[in-house]
Amino acid sequence: MTDLTAVLPGFPTHQYVRLLPSLEKNKITTADILTLDAIEVAKRAQLPLLDVKRLCGAVLKALQGDLGIAEGEAENEEKSLLRTTGKELVSEWNAISTLDDDLDRALGGGIPTGYITEVTGESGAGKTQFLLTLLLAAQLPAPQGLSCPTLYISTESALPTTRLSQLLRFHSSLANLPHKPTLDAVHCVVVNDLESQDHILRFQVPVQIRNHGIRLIILDSVAANYRAEFERPGAGAGHGANMAQRSTDLVKLGQLLRELAREYNIAVVVANQVADRFSNVGGSAGPGNNSPAFHRNALQSSPLARRSGPLAVPSSSLAAPPDSSIPIPPPQRPFSTTPDPLSLDHQQRWFTGWGDDPSPQSLISKDMKTPSLGLIWTTQIACRISLIKRPVYGRTAVVEDEDRGPSIRKWRRWMKIVFAPHIAASGSGLNGAVEFEVKGEGMRAVKRKEAGEEGYEEDEMLPT
Repeated sequence: MTDLTAVLPGFPTHQYVRLLPSLEKNKITTADILTLDAIEVAKRAQLPLLDVKRLCGAVLKALQGDLGIAEGEAENEEKSLLRTTGKELVSEWNAISTLDDDLDRALGGGIPTGYITEVTGESGAGKTQFLLTLLLAAQLPAPQGLSCPTLYISTESALPTTRLSQLLRFHSSLANLPHKPTLDAVHCVVVNDLESQDHILRFQVPVQIRNHGIRLIILDSVAANYRAEFERPGAGAGHGANMAQRSTDLVKLGQLLRELAREYNIAVVVANQVADRFSNVGGSAGPGNNSPAFHRNALQSSPLARRSGPLAVPSSSLAAPPDSSIPIPPPQRPFSTTPDPLSLDHQQRWFTGWGDDPSPQSLISKDMKTPSLGLIWTTQIACRISLIKRPVYGRTAVVEDEDRGPSIRKWRRWMKIVFAPHIAASGSGLNGAVEFEVKGEGMRAVKRKEAGEEGYEEDEMLPT
């Protein structure tokens, strides 16, 4: 690091005299210290990670001081070391409204700052409408918003400004305001690959936050670039190739977004895609499930599953006598067992938003989804909101004495809190979820009608 004294003449190199020879030997420059991850620098130089982190932090702090952008840092650092009391947490609690009282009530007041919130759902469930509402609501004064500009980072398509303008004209909470939110306060950037995404989040976003006072960052969607990079043909994703690298990148992304949310007290909202989920649980749901081999494999899933299963049969009763050629008879009634508590099929019902209904039918439902990027990404977020849609069927008109059968009349949508640090999760299935609809004037919760009232359609809710 012969260029360190040239870049920062006053840097106290004597405090890191043990590290400099290894860094110099491996040709690590000051630019590498500032731009590369500390783990990569430590690997290249074969130095302790903690020492390298301290060096990187000291070089960055010295550079900020040299550029004159670190004023007041000492006071902020001293304050961050103090324990925050409950009163301070309540007084500093800020949230962005969805501009609907029922949806806000389900969210505990709205989307909070200081956390990563994920909105997941299949195409057409209302994710984009949810995010666009937040972009405008964040510009409102408290308690609905934060009186701040917003940043929209898109990995798929450009910002739908036409829909934003429509919301500004027709939304009941925005149309008659004397000082409306504006599109000028919505900053937008499109990223097409993971390298650009990481560079923008790591270097450009902090500058945007400081210069423009941004308090809301939306990443739409978090899965698109990872799918393009790791699931493209030839990437070997089907054989598990590159999955370790993808997991490492997801952990780094989560850490980066959390640091932005906490350091600047901003709300970070990411949209996520979903994929169909095929569960192995459900008894005789698939072909061949009545074979003796199937029953033996199911019972041998784990000791805990064998003990907790309602039909857990002692292994001795499944084995024929040594001198007998009689095959193992299958059970006389349809086989069923509790799912293996140690399997992902059983565990993911608590953090995906789908498949948590305890009814047996839900275990083999074709409507089960799972958010993209798996368990690794789930551990990086603080709150997951699932937007669920279900079709409502009805019969079409008869044409030339031919009944074409049932068709989809409309879609019903629900917002479900899967997990969150500040509010209780919704119940299993759709219990506790808030039904909403998307109109030209925006999102709004559906006011449920009492049974017996005109227009009550409870019987036609969902397909059987």
